Amino acid sequence: MRRRILFPLAWSMAILAQPAPTPACPGEDPCSVPGGDYHAVVPDGWDGTSPLPAVIFFHGYNSSSARVVANRSLISGFTDRGVLFVAPNGIDGSWAHGGSPSQARNEIAFVDALMDDMRARWPIDDTRFWVTGFSQGGSMAWDVACYRGEQVAAFYPVAGAFWRPHPDSCPSGPVNLRHVHGTSDQVVPMEGRPIGAFWHQGDVRESILLLAAQNGCAEAPDRIEIQGNVTCEIWDQCTSGRELQLCLHPGGHVLPQGWISQALSWAGALAER
Repeated sequence: MRRRILFPLAWSMAILAQPAPTPACPGEDPCSVPGGDYHAVVPDGWDGTSPLPAVIFFHGYNSSSARVVANRSLISGFTDRGVLFVAPNGIDGSWAHGGSPSQARNEIAFVDALMDDMRARWPIDDTRFWVTGFSQGGSMAWDVACYRGEQVAAFYPVAGAFWRPHPDSCPSGPVNLRHVHGTSDQVVPMEGRPIGAFWHQGDVRESILLLAAQNGCAEAPDRIEIQGNVTCEIWDQCTSGRELQLCLHPGGHVLPQGWISQALSWAGALAER
């Protein structure tokens, strides 16, 4: 339930004379926007006025925003670092990104409404405004990177990329993106797989190379970096000044241990440039 805020009488006339701010809706109450809703968790200790780093996390297939915010270990990985956590809700547990079997709504229009609503409710730090997602939610993050990338500082999807047909180009232009994937993933293999008779997951490397060309990067990575059991191919000499990473681990269809801290360290370093 939303908390009521009581003001001293001396302030009442001044407040009534001004437009009321949009109330926050953290915790169990979803925030409603045109086309859908989302859950938000505000980091403890936020002073209520300082610019907030923020992340949008798109859930996987057959999940929901309520299930995401019930995962305290996931949430705390962000909120303990002072990041506002936002979990949009798919329709019937799915997303209508490019190539998806679902056509339940215009997801880019929904994301536009979501971002507008976030900025109305909280003072978002645009240099630390990030998008991520897992599995089909990762594919949503790729679509947002392609069509609304100019509004986001960095993307770090996990285990989900474009679906076929891959876009020929991305209207948003160059983006910062770090993709994490398991080389043993059989749910969303690196090369993709058919889903039913009419749909097909995309190829991760083909997706990365599309962004590399768009970013003005060489086809081959500029360097390789090992972070624990994760090996990252890195494009950081691109003419656009943006950076791509393809980070592979030997596991399957999972959010690998340490992915949050690694992603936030990478995205935070970009914000300091």
